[in-house]
Amino acid sequence: MKTTDFDYHLPPALIAQHPVTPRDSSRLLVYERSTGAVTHAVFREIGAFLAPGDLLVRNRTRVIRARLAGVKEDGGGKIELLLLKRLDECRWEVLVGGKGLRPGRRFAIVNGGERVTGGVVVADLGDVRRVVVFDAPVEGVLERIGGVPLPPYIQERLDDPERYQTVYAEESGSAAAPTAGLHFTRGLLEQLQAEGLRIANSTLHVGLDTFAPVREDDPAEHKIHTEWCRLPPETAEAIRTTRAARNRVVCVGTTSVRTVESATTDAGPGETVRAFEGPTDLYILPGYEFRAVDAMITNFHLPKSTLLMLVSAFAGREQVLELYELAIREGYRFYSFGDAMLIL
Repeated sequence: MKTTDFDYHLPPALIAQHPVTPRDSSRLLVYERSTGAVTHAVFREIGAFLAPGDLLVRNRTRVIRARLAGVKEDGGGKIELLLLKRLDECRWEVLVGGKGLRPGRRFAIVNGGERVTGGVVVADLGDVRRVVVFDAPVEGVLERIGGVPLPPYIQERLDDPERYQTVYAEESGSAAAPTAGLHFTRGLLEQLQAEGLRIANSTLHVGLDTFAPVREDDPAEHKIHTEWCRLPPETAEAIRTTRAARNRVVCVGTTSVRTVESATTDAGPGETVRAFEGPTDLYILPGYEFRAVDAMITNFHLPKSTLLMLVSAFAGREQVLELYELAIREGYRFYSFGDAMLIL
């Protein structure tokens, strides 16, 4: 298995720059693994492919407004910080834009020329990663002046920052949205519940490494990023009862897949899954045996990414690449604001 086995060519015009309105009017490609059948639908029709008793596991993480503009103190130039991970009350792992941000260098966060707060670089993690310590907690600053951390392939302005949040986002901590959940509206969720589907919650705070391509020739040599996640006891119990009743556990997005499957690694004898909380470095490649996930909703992912590899582990590499080529021919929209797949 080579990293190039997960490459494909995407015409740039198919990279979605804006979300559709309403959310559930995006397109949906449905693939049934047991038969190979493919159906083209609209996302709001997803209930037609699910059954009463199926369990939707969603990720309730909320994207923090993680981009901050600033300047280097003592007459320095402009900088930008992209906050990735909160390490303690004032300490963050960040990506930096700007030269000379070495350990010991102080900076100021500014808004319209006004100094809002300050901080200092305390560690160089290589490339453009740093650890910084702010003078005071910055959560309030982020809500007030932080920018939305859209992926670099989205070049156009997002007028409504809430469109890069799911309608059920509650727990702040992500540097990127769990994009498969962006297609749901509150009305669609209520409709699915009225049709007999159950909904359970999980949390995984997404890091930007999730978008990074694998650069090693052998994907098994790639160092997978660690993300914090939680599968609460009530969701673990819902998964166990769903599978015992021979209904399906349907994960909304690769983040929910990673959370649920991380919770299986700690399960005891006779258990499918148990409650889990903490960092996960689970790396799902073809050959992985899924223990709790029966179906997944997912967007179309970047070439040579760990997310494409995860989906390939679930549905087969050749089949997934064939589905991607079909989606390209049919004009589906790709990546974060793009269309969705339902893999059964």
